[in-house]
Amino acid sequence: MSSAVFTYESLVHAVSGAMGSVTAMTVFFPLDTARLRLQVDEHRKAKSTPAILAEIVKEEGLQALYRGWFPVICSLCCSNFVYFYCFHGLKANWLKGRQSTSSSDLIIGIAAGIVNVLVTTPLWVVNTRLKLQGSNFRNADIRPTNYSGILDAFMQIIRGEGVGALWNGTFPSLLLVLNPAIQFMIYEGLKRQLRGGVPRELSFVEAFMIGAVAKMVATVVTYPLQTIQSILRFGQFNESTDKSKLLSSLRTIKCLLVNRVRKNGILGLFKGLEAKLLQTVLTAALMFLLYEKIASCTFRIMGLNKIHYKKR
Repeated sequence: MSSAVFTYESLVHAVSGAMGSVTAMTVFFPLDTARLRLQVDEHRKAKSTPAILAEIVKEEGLQALYRGWFPVICSLCCSNFVYFYCFHGLKANWLKGRQSTSSSDLIIGIAAGIVNVLVTTPLWVVNTRLKLQGSNFRNADIRPTNYSGILDAFMQIIRGEGVGALWNGTFPSLLLVLNPAIQFMIYEGLKRQLRGGVPRELSFVEAFMIGAVAKMVATVVTYPLQTIQSILRFGQFNESTDKSKLLSSLRTIKCLLVNRVRKNGILGLFKGLEAKLLQTVLTAALMFLLYEKIASCTFRIMGLNKIHYKKR
């Protein structure tokens, strides 16, 4: 198994995915800022994405749109490296040269997602807090934080809340492994359909469009849990007192979902969806486009281009 998982091919996929995601997120980062504000700040009215961005710039300055960029990029780079590496490593080991199917892509995507969540959740907890630090919230119950950087945030969270707080939101994150799993299942399926059994490189338009479609479907299906995940990572919620960690997580998620619906109706679960779709669909589309081109170019230089397409 180790010979199939630990290969240069898996490493190329991982590096290409990480580079593509970092570039794409940097381009569309302000859209993610708008999405996160709407998810976490219940008292902020849901407006159009341009209106939210204009409001943030007016109140906090232009730099607020890129607040927390560095920790987000670090987390995203690590997260996508782990996910792409696991996905393609496990895929190579399982299929052993056979053609993949939608069901195998989904199962492999879930497995890669679980590994990714367990390894990178602490990074996402820290980057969520750094990104929201210094924001002007409408909700007066939100306590201000004072972190000087990534390491300081880690230390303050461990001292003040315990090591376990670094894995806040892990349970919904484990449920949310369906998001990238569905995304990759649709992406790989559409890619096979476009190629029609002929090994070839996708065009710029093809890679961009199927990346956008795959992410749009995955985001709409899993968005309510993404909202709860953001609230849990932010760390300012009333936690259940159950002794069982699993029961406590389930009860907390249930309470957050019920309170959200009670205050804002069913649509409250989808608050910020417009900003999320705009950001995540464009980011994923650009990421897959860059990933395909970087991987293709690297394999071509390595003289593995034809083998690379046959395996996929």
